Amino acid sequence: GAGGLPGDVTLGGLFPVHARGAAGAACGPVKKEQGVHRLEAMLYALDRINADPGLLPGVRLGARLLDTCSRDTHALEQALTFVQALLRPASAARCPGGGQPIGAVPEQRVAAVVGASASSVSIMVANVLRLFAIPQISYASTAPELSDNARYDFFSRVVPPDSYQAQAMVDVVRALGWNYVSTLASEGNYGESGVEAFVQISREAGGVCIAQSIKIPREPRPGEFGKIIKRLMETPNARGIIIFASEDDIKRVLEAAQQANLTGHFLWVGSDSWGAKISPILNVEDVAVGAITILPKRASIEGFDQYFTTRSLENNRRNIWFAEFWEDNFNCKLTTGFGGQSEDPATRKCTGEERIGRDSAYKQEGKVQFVIDAVYAIAHALHSMHQALCPGYIGLCPAMSPTDGRTLLQYIRAVHFNGSAGTPVMFNENGDAPGRYDIFQYQVTNGSGGYRAVGQWTESLKLNVEELEWSGSPLLPTSLCSLPCGPGERKKMVKGVPCCWHCEPCDGYRYQVDEFTCEACPLGARPTLNHTGCRPTPVIRLDWASPWAILPLLLAVAGIAATASVLATFIRHHNTPIVRASGRELSYILLTGIFLIYAITFLMVAEPGPTICAARRLLLGLGTALSYSALLTKTNRIYRIFERGKRSVTPPPFISPTSQLVITFSLTSVQVIGVVAWLGFQPPHSVIDYEEQRTPDPEQARGVLKCDMSDLSLIGCLGYSLVLMVTCTIYAIKARGVPETFNEAKPIGFTMYTTCIVWLAFVPIFFGTAQSAEKIYIQTTTLTVSMSLSASVSLGMLYVPKVYIIIFHPEQNVQKRKRSFKATSTLVAPSEEGNPAN
Repeated sequence: GAGGLPGDVTLGGLFPVHARGAAGAACGPVKKEQGVHRLEAMLYALDRINADPGLLPGVRLGARLLDTCSRDTHALEQALTFVQALLRPASAARCPGGGQPIGAVPEQRVAAVVGASASSVSIMVANVLRLFAIPQISYASTAPELSDNARYDFFSRVVPPDSYQAQAMVDVVRALGWNYVSTLASEGNYGESGVEAFVQISREAGGVCIAQSIKIPREPRPGEFGKIIKRLMETPNARGIIIFASEDDIKRVLEAAQQANLTGHFLWVGSDSWGAKISPILNVEDVAVGAITILPKRASIEGFDQYFTTRSLENNRRNIWFAEFWEDNFNCKLTTGFGGQSEDPATRKCTGEERIGRDSAYKQEGKVQFVIDAVYAIAHALHSMHQALCPGYIGLCPAMSPTDGRTLLQYIRAVHFNGSAGTPVMFNENGDAPGRYDIFQYQVTNGSGGYRAVGQWTESLKLNVEELEWSGSPLLPTSLCSLPCGPGERKKMVKGVPCCWHCEPCDGYRYQVDEFTCEACPLGARPTLNHTGCRPTPVIRLDWASPWAILPLLLAVAGIAATASVLATFIRHHNTPIVRASGRELSYILLTGIFLIYAITFLMVAEPGPTICAARRLLLGLGTALSYSALLTKTNRIYRIFERGKRSVTPPPFISPTSQLVITFSLTSVQVIGVVAWLGFQPPHSVIDYEEQRTPDPEQARGVLKCDMSDLSLIGCLGYSLVLMVTCTIYAIKARGVPETFNEAKPIGFTMYTTCIVWLAFVPIFFGTAQSAEKIYIQTTTLTVSMSLSASVSLGMLYVPKVYIIIFHPEQNVQKRKRSFKATSTLVAPSEEGNPAN
């Protein structure tokens, strides 16, 4: 049957007045709240609109109300009566006597339909209504698939689709900083499409991964919920559980978590099926503590309470199901009309004087507001359409009788007004209302639990994080697959799961460029302590104050002082026999060479620069070349004289002082020419060598400021001197048989042996330390000390004894004169007597 209200324009209404019937029956018991409250809300809204002179003046809205019995197939049969008027003018519905059925409304075209409740019912009805271009506005269907404007083009709704709810839940998860959650859905349209929307939105938004998606079967077997909890515990890091499930399923999941001793482990985020209800958490409150739930913003309409509590059997004849509601609500029976007796004597008879809310409990059903908004949306659309198509008309003009469904749809989609609860009513291009949700958290304070509003979602999330509580602590719990990597660590992603990764330190000389990459610092830089960037490598050089420089510098200073003293002594006693006998010119050259060898220490310690580097190249080999050239010339002269003396009385050539100087300078010039050519070919400069002290631990790494001389070129500088030295040693060995009288040969021999030993020790130390961290210090120190030692040997062996005699035994200087002259005259013109066998 159909209830209704006559009018100029008729609206259809679909309401679940009865529950679905059991075992083959179409309809079950009456639904007091979800059915009758909602149906009365439509009648209430029509009364208000018809009484409002500002809305559709002169046009009366009527209604044709049908019962869906909460079943899509039954609803489809009912909805076909809406289109019958389009198919044939007169109704076939007649009583046996040929009269109209009581309470029936003459069939009239339906301009638009308000309904239905369940999404499955709305989908079924929408498929038919679109064929006849009848706009439909639902007050309770939230399935996301109804947003498909291609398939459900005449369908609109004043409630937001579940996809908005899923969006709100994704926003909540992200606001809490979680990135790894599991989902739980009851099998069926609501649960599955809700989770599907959540998964899709989270994938599009990024930053949230789904650990597991679990479906709760329609008919769960015993132990099913225990298994579900076990499965959720396979990913224990995913503590956040997104739950789109029926009240019963929610309760059983919570019970299973309690039995598994996991109270406090899971962090629930519940959809509007949980909302702010007590029934899902009854007796399992401790597991539900901290749960965040979502509920569409709804308001109680005071005017409707006033209207509904005053309805009675007398004043509400237009609702054909009201009598049934009355019996159910007051638990009484009305007379049947057959013999005036009630069917069941055990049930009391209704008096008709009962009052809703006084003699029965009454609480306004949550969707009443939306039913009213749906009716008003059609009224506003008709009003705008009337103003456009019938300007100046009171009542309907031919352009609007009948109303064109396609045109009306455009006006419906364009409405924008403040609804019954004061919030704006409007539709987007898919016919969906804007999402407006309240966000609650179940909290326990002083032993009593309750839902506390912690935020709201209207297009975007406003969450008061400071009002959230987590098992008594305000600290946000985490639901993360992997903890964030520390500074200096890169994320090594787990394949296929963008929220899971391993942290890999950027070690050695690598630093963290971004989340996922480590790169090596450029040459000349080393990573910061936490490896998040690079900083310049400290540059070192041998410093005047360095402990490594103290010994070479002391030796050099002492050597220069000693050399200066010998030189001064020789100059003062220039013409004495000892000075003359030791060959004054060569002695001065030799002492100059020794001085240069000591002086090179200062150049080796000084800060490298082009001038210092040029001086190093020039003087490093010059002092030794000069010294060994002089010694070689000397040993060679002695050797030649005595070798010639054995065979002949004529002196060998080139033994005069001038010749000696020429030979010495010629030998030295080879070194000078070589170095000058090198300076021209490769101008000197200082470099910073970062490879030399690039230690495994970057903290110990140092750049070394030095001249552009490799170890080999350094030895090359001294190479020529080494050749001279070896040659000199050979001559010293050959001349060791020279008579005692001519005592220069033996000290020179000793000098050369000792020098060779010093240099033989130097080379392995120099090259053996090439890999050590202190290379710069060790090599410079060994080089300078070796050179100073060899210079000191020459000075000590050749000149110190003479200086000693000159200063402390001047009488020997005189005595020696005769012997010395004798020896010298022998050298110049050897005679038999002057060349004794010994």
